[in-house]
Amino acid sequence: MPRTLSRRQFVAATAAGSAALMTAPFVRGAYAAGKVSIAFWDHWVPGANDVMTKLVKAWADKEKVEAQIDYIPSQGNKNLLSITAESQAKAGHDIFAMPTWWPQAYADQLEPVNDIMEPLIKQNGKVNETVEYLGRAKDKWLGVPATAGSQVKGPCSRIDLMKKFANIDVQAMYPAGAKAQADNWTLDTFLKAAEACHKGGNPFGIGLGETSDCVDAAGAFLRAFGGELVNAKGDIAVKSDAVRQWLEFYKKLISFMPADVTAWDDSSNNKWLVSGKGALIMNPPSAWAVAKRDAPQIAEQCWTHGMPAGPKGRFSPFLPFFWSIWGFSKNKAAAKSLLVYLSQPEQAEAMVNASGGYDLPSFANMTKFKVWAEEAPPKGTLYHYPNPDHLDTWSIAASPAPPKIAQQIYAQATMTKMCVRYAQGEAMEKTLSWAEGELEGFMRT
Repeated sequence: MPRTLSRRQFVAATAAGSAALMTAPFVRGAYAAGKVSIAFWDHWVPGANDVMTKLVKAWADKEKVEAQIDYIPSQGNKNLLSITAESQAKAGHDIFAMPTWWPQAYADQLEPVNDIMEPLIKQNGKVNETVEYLGRAKDKWLGVPATAGSQVKGPCSRIDLMKKFANIDVQAMYPAGAKAQADNWTLDTFLKAAEACHKGGNPFGIGLGETSDCVDAAGAFLRAFGGELVNAKGDIAVKSDAVRQWLEFYKKLISFMPADVTAWDDSSNNKWLVSGKGALIMNPPSAWAVAKRDAPQIAEQCWTHGMPAGPKGRFSPFLPFFWSIWGFSKNKAAAKSLLVYLSQPEQAEAMVNASGGYDLPSFANMTKFKVWAEEAPPKGTLYHYPNPDHLDTWSIAASPAPPKIAQQIYAQATMTKMCVRYAQGEAMEKTLSWAEGELEGFMRT
């Protein structure tokens, strides 16, 4: 089963709108009425689209709205091409499911949704910092964080291999139905475990190529050291002790992983786990789901859990989708009514259930749906996937740089290229100077 999504290639972002546009408070009448068209992401889990269709139909029947749904796949970047085409034509769907960076890229063409986001946050709890970073342009909310498609890419470990080679019981460290006992799960422990599993013949598999999985892992580890390539003010910050420590960490880690990780793409870590060769990868539950189907003896030994702690904390890679409303929408009232409906706990849980626990709501009060405790084999394997203890900070690589710059850092895989250059013998300061030159170029574009 191919991995999703629109995480492999990105087009440079257009300038985000700087005006903090506000609308009058959203007040829904007795019925939304009229017509509304929605472009949802075409989910890779069989049946997930059917559940979404039923949810929209239930809302449409109640609100007396004619709803038109299109499911647009991310394979071949079809969803991204559709977003670009609609933005240029200033016509198309009322609502579009936009991945990661894209609300920022089209900020000046999106309807502000402050009037619905603020009540949703009060109702459902705070959203994580990555949603704030990607979903807002100054005071303007650019979309509602979508449940469908949003994902965390934390560790998925082999229970048996981690015990055998690293003397780590991941189930005891992250017990199903209970709080994590992960005080000793640090970057030092992580490196020792990687070395032990490598010596045992079942290395960790964390890619160092130029695709999203690789970049996301590198970014999460960089945040754990407190490093930034560009800071929130837009200043280049690559020549810091934290970045140097991160490069040293990765040089050691690469020596304990398969020799070809520098050429891995987003499918490589999945295949590594399902083949039985890998003791740990960083991925949402899609790799486990494939193992459940194709190699159940592997799946029953998989345990998804949190990230190791670095000097500045634990950071899990998070890629959210957003449901955004185009500024040219002809029925903004109905669009907002639908997004409020889809953001209710009951509807969010239905989406999570339909995806087998893959989809993740971004609101703090939606981390303990039953599916994560009940999914098997083994039972509870996904319990800590939604971070129920809020032990990890969900982050995206290249933050906290201004999103226009961060998107280019992400798209050009600057972080993984730095790690590979240094691991292959380039002098530390030469690697940092190369990165500095790349970053200066991003700022000129």
